[in-house]
Amino acid sequence: MVVTRFAPSPTGYLHIGGLRTALFSYLWAKKNNGMFLLRIEDTDKARNSKEAADAILEAFEWLGLKHDGEITYQSQRDEIYASYIQQLLDEGKAYRCYMSKEELTELRETQMANNERTKYNGKYRDFEGTPPEGLEAVIRIKAPLTGEIIVKDGVKGNVIFQAEDILDDFVIARADGSPTYNFVVAIDDHLMGIKEVIRGDDHLSNTPKQIVVYEALGFDVPSFYHVPMIHNAAGKKLSKRDGATDVMAYKEMGYTPEALLNFLVRLGWSYGDQEIFSMDEMKELFNPKDINKSASIYNTEKLDWLNSHYIKNFSNTKLAELLTDYDLILTSHDKKEILLDALKERAKTLKDLAELIKEILATPTSYDAQAVKKAFKADSIDVLTAFNAKVSASSELHLPSDYHHLMEEVVNEMEIGFGKIGNPLRVALLGKMSGPGLDSVMAILGKNETVLRITNAITANS
Repeated sequence: MVVTRFAPSPTGYLHIGGLRTALFSYLWAKKNNGMFLLRIEDTDKARNSKEAADAILEAFEWLGLKHDGEITYQSQRDEIYASYIQQLLDEGKAYRCYMSKEELTELRETQMANNERTKYNGKYRDFEGTPPEGLEAVIRIKAPLTGEIIVKDGVKGNVIFQAEDILDDFVIARADGSPTYNFVVAIDDHLMGIKEVIRGDDHLSNTPKQIVVYEALGFDVPSFYHVPMIHNAAGKKLSKRDGATDVMAYKEMGYTPEALLNFLVRLGWSYGDQEIFSMDEMKELFNPKDINKSASIYNTEKLDWLNSHYIKNFSNTKLAELLTDYDLILTSHDKKEILLDALKERAKTLKDLAELIKEILATPTSYDAQAVKKAFKADSIDVLTAFNAKVSASSELHLPSDYHHLMEEVVNEMEIGFGKIGNPLRVALLGKMSGPGLDSVMAILGKNETVLRITNAITANS
């Protein structure tokens, strides 16, 4: 069975790169009818935040990425880690190191002065004497000091590290007994049955140390897929300005889960020229072996395009439900269908759509000066007055076509071009020159509101 995991640290928000890793892990597990597990790596008690952990879970819920089983919290597993530390000590694969901070600092400074790689010098690796007094020991693992460590990576191929270039006897437990990251990751992945690890390639340098732990404890080494980073358009590390922000901020900006996940799956993975993927298609087609070896480029225009695609293709019932998050209640609005049909083609985000709708539903309290100057000509008041009279006198006004018919009557009777009525009418109804089709706007507003807005505009611009 394929078992994958996502293992964030609750020290900040879930960002876009982490979400992509979670998505890839989720898809690969689900494609193979496997399990996708969630582990909160909260051993850093000084930096952990309950709010950050809750925000990660909130993001998963919004996106519909459901993990299997209970969440694993590393902070609740100290006894497990302690038992494995003791096992390595008993087997002579780890040892207590009493080197003081001052000694370590002096060692590093000497190595740097000699242009040497800074590393622990193994002083206590085979120590059998009396420990120095007044010093708390850390626990170091006996790492191989020569030879190769080969990371078998499904994206990059075999990555070979020379032990003498990257390893020393690294710390697996601090002086206070708390275990270190690379130690607990290897233990948890083994105990959770993780067979395949998909993660960002910023973790690649940690992998040799984790392999040392796996092998020291007699654990099978999982398969690794290290995913290249997401860069901005300039090829630099993604910043908050570029999009490396809290995943929930995308909800606030009006992006849909479908668009965001579709966007992320295409950052580093492709299937022919296909751009639009449903979740079912992602599960069917995704394979981590097809992940690109080079960094992906974050493209806001592509995200906007995908988001507008989903907005256009959602049912109006679903759109009305989604818009409740943007202080807009349309679920029982009698013109919901006309309103959404008129505007969803124009919106890149749900927030845009909500603003467009609010602009229509709110009676103008002022008129754009440039729009008035452009739209209101010598005969504009007469045209609006004639049209308003027709609307007032009509008893059957329900559909956009009903209002459009009245506009045609005025154009024909007054022998004017359509712009002569369209421009001033648009300003009267919306206070500006831009907006959707006027017949749809009037059908949404209804007869009484249409008459009121035209009357107000005539009074204000006479």
